[in-house]
Amino acid sequence: MSVRLSVVQFQPILGDKVSNIERLLGYCRTIDSDVIVFPELSTTGYFFQSRQETSSLAEACKGETVTIIQEIASASNKIIVFGYVESDDDKIYNSAAVVFPDYSKTRSYRKTHLFYKERFCFDPGNTGFFVIEDEQKNIRIGTMICYDWRFPEASRTLGLLGADLIVCPSNLVTNIWTKVMPARAIENKVYLAVANRTGLEEANDETVLFNGLSGIWSYNGDNIASAQAAEDCILTAIIEPERTRDKSFNAFNNIFADRRPEMYL
Repeated sequence: MSVRLSVVQFQPILGDKVSNIERLLGYCRTIDSDVIVFPELSTTGYFFQSRQETSSLAEACKGETVTIIQEIASASNKIIVFGYVESDDDKIYNSAAVVFPDYSKTRSYRKTHLFYKERFCFDPGNTGFFVIEDEQKNIRIGTMICYDWRFPEASRTLGLLGADLIVCPSNLVTNIWTKVMPARAIENKVYLAVANRTGLEEANDETVLFNGLSGIWSYNGDNIASAQAAEDCILTAIIEPERTRDKSFNAFNNIFADRRPEMYL
């Protein structure tokens, strides 16, 4: 069974939650795909400097924005993943809402590894890594966010939990991540989708440049869809989740069965 997967690359406006959400809703309504992935913090922009800034934009996991997108997901039978600022009691998280057509499966992944000045604006994520299955689409999806890619334990955990597809909402600024994503796909035999953003943001005389290059990688490491560095675009690919589930690559070797965890630190 095949699944139609789309990744959206665009430039959110820092602090303009209303405009950013309106743009997301437009994409959600018009993209005809089974799975749609948006960038990290796509409802708010990224380069915040304090908890005061992020707290003013935060909302609960199943707050207003998720509720609106849930209506679209349920009505059109889509899985939609987008980054937002999440509040939970006195905590603030850099989160990705993973919205399934079945409301009971919708939940947030909270970013495990905080990057650069995020530590001044967010609490470290406490959800851990998890996989959600859509039985109708026959796909199992795991989520990580941006800097999580630096830690092979993140994608390996999702692989061991049974992910067919790892989605990675991102605001990437380095020039090396594209070298690693094929390896993350190969070493776990999973599809991997990175939704990065574009553009510049400035704060306190410091500028960050987001480098686009969003992509979809096959379970064998091949890049099957890719964006340019500075364009707003939608990438779409047809994937076959069942092809990821046999982790053998010859008659004797299986990349998960051959693991020896007792030998690892």
